[in-house]
Amino acid sequence: QLQASGGGLVQAGGSLRLSCAASGRTFSNYIMGWFRQDPGKEREFVGAIRWSDGTTRYGDSVKGRFTISRDNAKNTAYLQMNSLKPEDTAVYYCAAARSWRVGVRKDEYLYWGQGTQVTVSS
Repeated sequence: QLQASGGGLVQAGGSLRLSCAASGRTFSNYIMGWFRQDPGKEREFVGAIRWSDGTTRYGDSVKGRFTISRDNAKNTAYLQMNSLKPEDTAVYYCAAARSWRVGVRKDEYLYWGQGTQVTVSS
């Protein structure tokens, strides 16, 4: 089970940190990913981290602004979002894939958390 939290309303240029708490299984052999979706749009890959060694991969639209990390002791992944823009407004989802490859396709991810709304005002 994945539980995403930390969304909210922030002004452009601000920061937010999302959390994804994992429970019910060990995710040490998994990829933890973040996706986002605006109404009427496709779910977009934001970034992901390989839990075992911390390898990360990011979508082009967030590179240099967003950072993914994980805390093994808390079984929690984080998405630190800096320099937020109005176009970052979306529902953000965390997901897990039992894979070595840090994939970008949503169909590679088996487990999904509920979304958390991020709204960036201009």
